[in-house]
Amino acid sequence: MRESVFIKQNISKWREYEYLLSLNKKQTPTEKADMYIDLTSDLAFAQSHYPNAEITSYLNDLTLKLHNDVYKEKHENWRRIITFWTREVPEIIWKERRSLLISLIIFLVSIAIGIFSTIHDETFPRLILGDNYVSMTLENIENEKPMDVYGNDLEAISFLEIMFNNVRVSFMAFTFGIFTSIAVGYFLFANGVMVGTFIAFLFAQGVLGESWTAIMLHGTLELSAIVIAGGAGIAFGNGWLFPGSYSRITALKLSAKRGLKIVLGTVPVFVLAAFIEGFFTRHVEWSLSMKLSIIGLSAAFVIFYYVIYPYYLTHHGRK
Repeated sequence: MRESVFIKQNISKWREYEYLLSLNKKQTPTEKADMYIDLTSDLAFAQSHYPNAEITSYLNDLTLKLHNDVYKEKHENWRRIITFWTREVPEIIWKERRSLLISLIIFLVSIAIGIFSTIHDETFPRLILGDNYVSMTLENIENEKPMDVYGNDLEAISFLEIMFNNVRVSFMAFTFGIFTSIAVGYFLFANGVMVGTFIAFLFAQGVLGESWTAIMLHGTLELSAIVIAGGAGIAFGNGWLFPGSYSRITALKLSAKRGLKIVLGTVPVFVLAAFIEGFFTRHVEWSLSMKLSIIGLSAAFVIFYYVIYPYYLTHHGRK
């Protein structure tokens, strides 16, 4: 590429970057990262093709200025981490509330399908949950220990195994978006049917009451996080299906960034759910009031952080 063509294609972008830096305006870490990657890429190209040109010197100075600006603010990184959780995630949650609502509807409908199918076909749980799991649960119920599946491993080992599995599931729900939001819908449907089947199976065995409070100790957070991760995947996939005025690739990149922020916002929830499942769920001897308190606090957190706070922040918080 001729030097004049290279300059003509990029000069407006460089001038915009130079203007932003001259204002000392604080950009988000993502914006600065995009600027830095863009400039270093252009600088590398210029150094390779026009090593002694003035434009190469100009790009080097501009990149160095941005580099110094980033490192000057390095001591503020901890504040940006806090801002990510207190502003960026809730704002994206509100912007993608329709995707989250669709995820919730799919999940609830699939739970209902799982319950309905199990009621009308007693072999359905073995098809969905597997013969081994159903047989093991029936044996535990016979021994009057329906929740014994949670007490077989050491607490710390259970916590780590569940945590890694939960985080894996959340990122699976998100990455399914690359195959469009339809694939995410199938993922939510499969998990919802499994949950509904399990509920109906426990009810048929007459142990739903005592089992459900134990399961929902961790399930309140875990199931909520699955729905939210599913919403992140739908937001990601919609960029591919509905690009709007953007090119399909640009829309996909933007939706991927939004979805990734949402799914990162679920990671602490999955970790906390794994901690509860690993350390608390096995204690069937705990009082009902204690279990309901944990479930209530978990539900209150989900409703506040993922519904009330995003609304408040969007409509009033910026004042």
